[in-house]
Amino acid sequence: MTSNQERVGLDALHERLHRVLPAVSLSCQALPKTPQIRLWLLNELFPEQALDPQIVNAIMEEPPYWSFCWASGQVLAEFLLANPQWVQGRCVVDVGPGSGVVAIAAAMAGASRVIACDLDQDALTATALNAAENRVNLELSQDLDSALAVADLVTAADILYDRENLPLLARFQQASQVLLADSRVPDLNPPGYRLLGQWQSCTWPDLGESSEYNGVRVFASEPSP
Repeated sequence: MTSNQERVGLDALHERLHRVLPAVSLSCQALPKTPQIRLWLLNELFPEQALDPQIVNAIMEEPPYWSFCWASGQVLAEFLLANPQWVQGRCVVDVGPGSGVVAIAAAMAGASRVIACDLDQDALTATALNAAENRVNLELSQDLDSALAVADLVTAADILYDRENLPLLARFQQASQVLLADSRVPDLNPPGYRLLGQWQSCTWPDLGESSEYNGVRVFASEPSP
């Protein structure tokens, strides 16, 4: 990504963001749990007071997921950096990358190829911009089937806010391994997955969400019988 492409990408994201939050901008920030990763996220002036109902409705209709680094993304990124054996020399497909934090961590940890896959073009623009900021190479895709066909490892963080995504967990298992991080579904126990552990985190910038969303569980797919 050239510097001109970065400017164009950032301008496009600001234009998209200002449709729902006119007074807010993005700033490049180091993450609390993985300070070696810097992302373009909502700046510290994100309003803490109650938002106008019209703005809330606009956010819900077109949520800018990519302008936050969600709790599960932070935890899974930290996990990959601390356990690079999961990705080294492998093709990693990150599904629903949002800001791209997990895909970036996979590249930093030594993946031979990283594909960020999302239907949301804004998320892919944000992922490309953040990859350039962190000087890593990622591929972008909107074709999940093609991406899964070449995946050694699938990663996904906080994609289950929409329960319609639950069937994806079975589809992911066509890859050799899957790592899933979730903070949204209480008592999640997906078939074919085992719990690796639970960690505490929060969305960044901090949305002041309920503490129930601060507990992030990481699952790995079970080997095929």
